[in-house]
Amino acid sequence: MDNPSRSERSRKAALAAALTIIARDGPGRLTLDAIARESGLSKGGLMHQFRTKDAVLRALLEQQFSHFNQFSIDFLNTAGSSSREPKLATAIATSREIIAQQYSVAQAMLAALASEPSLLAEARDRDAKNLDAIKAEAADPDLAVLRWAAARGLALLAMLRLSPISEAESERLFARLLDESLWPALEQPQREQAERPVRAPARRNG
Repeated sequence: MDNPSRSERSRKAALAAALTIIARDGPGRLTLDAIARESGLSKGGLMHQFRTKDAVLRALLEQQFSHFNQFSIDFLNTAGSSSREPKLATAIATSREIIAQQYSVAQAMLAALASEPSLLAEARDRDAKNLDAIKAEAADPDLAVLRWAAARGLALLAMLRLSPISEAESERLFARLLDESLWPALEQPQREQAERPVRAPARRNG
C-alpha cells in the first residue's frame, strides 16, 4: 500500500474511532489517547493526521458538511427540480437527512461547533446565503422562512435529544413541510395575478 493510501486509511480509522468513542462515552471522553487505543493506531501515527482533539472534531464536521452538501445537490437535481421552490424543498429534505444520521454524528457536529467559534460563524454564513436564495425564489418569503425554520428546529431538537416528537410523527411533519399543495399561500400571487381585471388601453385624443 502506497503512502497516500495508508494515510487515508489511517485518517478514516481515526474518524471512525472518534465516532465510536462519542457514541459510547460522550464527546467529553474524546481524547487523542482514546482515539489511538480505539483505532489501533500509534499515538505518533494519529498525531500525523490530527494534532489536536479539535482537529478531529473539525474533520468530523467537515465530513458531515460534505455529506449534506452532496445530499443537497443530489436532491435538487432529482426531487427538488420539480418543486416550485426547489431551494426550500432541498433545505427541508436536508434537515430531515440530519435526523437520519447516527446520534454519534450529531454529537460530534455539536461538539465541534461548540469547541471552535469560527466553525459556528462558517455555519451561520452558509445558512444566511442559503436563506437568501430561499427568499429570492419564494412567492411568500415569510412563509418560506417559517417552513425552513420548522424543519431546522425539528432537526436540532433531534440532535440534542430534546424532541418530544416520535420518529413517525417527525416523518409526517416533514412530509407536510415538503408538500406544496398544503401551503395555499404559494398559489396566492399567481391567483391574484390571474384574477386581476385587464384594463383596456386608454384612447388617445385626436
